[in-house]
Amino acid sequence: MTTRTRIAIFASGSGSNFQAIADACRAGELDATPALLVCDRPGAYVVERATAADIPYFAFSPKSYHNKEEFETHIIQELTRYEVDFIVLAGYMRLIGPTLLSAFKGRIVNIHPSLLPAFPGLDAVGQALEYGVKLTGVTIHFVDEGMDTGPIIAQKAIEVGAFDTRETLEKKIHEVEHLFYPKTLQQLFSVKGEAAIR
Repeated sequence: MTTRTRIAIFASGSGSNFQAIADACRAGELDATPALLVCDRPGAYVVERATAADIPYFAFSPKSYHNKEEFETHIIQELTRYEVDFIVLAGYMRLIGPTLLSAFKGRIVNIHPSLLPAFPGLDAVGQALEYGVKLTGVTIHFVDEGMDTGPIIAQKAIEVGAFDTRETLEKKIHEVEHLFYPKTLQQLFSVKGEAAIR
């Protein structure tokens, strides 16, 4: 029997991708255990989702620390406490710093609402609409020091309709993300598991 990957999900907002991943784990579609939620906004709705799902959480305010190194060191202590193997970013609105990157090298993934390298950073949906592209999408990638610059794991294209608004396009993207992220994580963890066996 293979050991389930223990993941920490990092989120800053409502946590719809957090919910999709937690649900996939519970349904047996993703061989992982959501061991911890890490949230940089203590009042975010995702904390309520974690509580409802009986998933431990660490919610912190970055302003309570002197710098990023200090709060990332605290995060690592929590990740160690919950024996986390892998970090999954799901709407975490902060760049990961060198402290966390070095501790979890090659074990941090992120989801971004565009076909990277197009429209990195904030408001990718707004950027896509402003440029008038006919195709956007979702990218899952490893995290490095840059802003959405890490190696791409998987992508899925989404057509931008002539009458799409920010609201309708975001809805399309979220619907894809909620299926695509757990499925891609499952494939990623399966490959890593097979590599470990070999």
